[in-house]
Amino acid sequence: MEASRKKIIFRNVGPAILSNACVFLFSVVDGIFVGNGAGSQALGAVNLALPFVLLAQALNAMASIGGVTITAIRFGRGDKEGAQNAFMHALTLNFIVGIFITLCGSVFTGAVCGLLGASESYLSLVKEYVFWYALFAIPNALSLNLQFFCRNDGSPGLVAVTNVITSGLNIFLDWLFVFPMQMGVMGAAVATGISQTVGLLVILTHYIWKKGNLRIQKYKPQGKLFQKIVFRGLPEAIAQFSTPVTTLCMNRTLMTAFGDIGINAFAIISYLSSFTMSVFFGASEGMQPLYGQAYGAKEDDDLKHYYRAGQLISVVGSALCVAIYVIFPHFLCRLFGADGETLEFTCIHMWEYCWGFLVGSVNTMMSAYFYSTKRSGQAIALNLVRSLIMNSLIITLLPKLFGNAIVWHTFGIYEVLVLILAIVLKKGSERNGIVYK
Repeated sequence: MEASRKKIIFRNVGPAILSNACVFLFSVVDGIFVGNGAGSQALGAVNLALPFVLLAQALNAMASIGGVTITAIRFGRGDKEGAQNAFMHALTLNFIVGIFITLCGSVFTGAVCGLLGASESYLSLVKEYVFWYALFAIPNALSLNLQFFCRNDGSPGLVAVTNVITSGLNIFLDWLFVFPMQMGVMGAAVATGISQTVGLLVILTHYIWKKGNLRIQKYKPQGKLFQKIVFRGLPEAIAQFSTPVTTLCMNRTLMTAFGDIGINAFAIISYLSSFTMSVFFGASEGMQPLYGQAYGAKEDDDLKHYYRAGQLISVVGSALCVAIYVIFPHFLCRLFGADGETLEFTCIHMWEYCWGFLVGSVNTMMSAYFYSTKRSGQAIALNLVRSLIMNSLIITLLPKLFGNAIVWHTFGIYEVLVLILAIVLKKGSERNGIVYK
């Protein structure tokens, strides 16, 4: 039994981490090529645009996670027709999100860049990246949705293959557009868009060749099911808002405290942060169907085992990430083409920010455990505090109270406070054991 559980966990979590890391790797690769090909100023501009990219991914995650959460529980109950219905509703929502992001980024580019806090020295570069990224928002949204459901429909390996292909293509196109063709930040955005479109075509084979239970077909829209998907996916969307909100608040605080060097240094740290958080989200998304199916089948022992396994994966994975960042800061900074002043400044502050990953990974897994077991209220409360309230307050207020040096520690500080809340919510919801609804 124990060996069987381990095999199931490995089969789900491994591809989920790989595929999610590959999605965020698009932005990291953009940063590496832009930093080396166009300089630290261009790298800072892409970092300023990063909250827009992460906002799009958070909205896509809301529709996708909401749908797969319902689907996993219905599969656990043996309700294949209900699972199919949830899939089509979620796919529709992702298409709507894609249209929304396209309009915001391509029609209201200036207003978006103003909200991102782009100063005059960065404005034209930020506009360029946001505009071209937005043009590919629809294939990006659909690709992400179909990958989530493909993983839940018995083909996590195909999702991993899809992301390996798209990541490899993105690296090649970034090199082609940024170096030989000298397209700068525009080239990086277009490379990402083309790669994600190819990813959509690859993942569609699962549905065209009917490899699983889910089909892309006509359905009768139900308003209540749309609302249910949004409600179930809202905790994950709010959780993923944490990275863009944190990035936005840090950019504003660092600009005031340190000027351009603070922005350029945090560009490197935020890329590493986004990539690391993607690993945490991948682990939680890999565990999500296991939580949901065990909950739907009312398997108490399985659910408790998967919870413990998820937290162990979170702690070990985050410890490895922090160790890499602390031991090899100079190597990582050079990857992004940091100049001498930016490199030394970043290396000094790297560990001050990254220790927070140890706590953040546990909070991410706790959120997935809540929303996968019909505790969306707890998940929403946890993620609202974490992603919109605590991070913005801590990052904004602590430097004013204790000086600019503490700004780098604010990430870890608010994650510790959130963990205390998560423990309280879990104990309260399981005071009399796990409640199955």
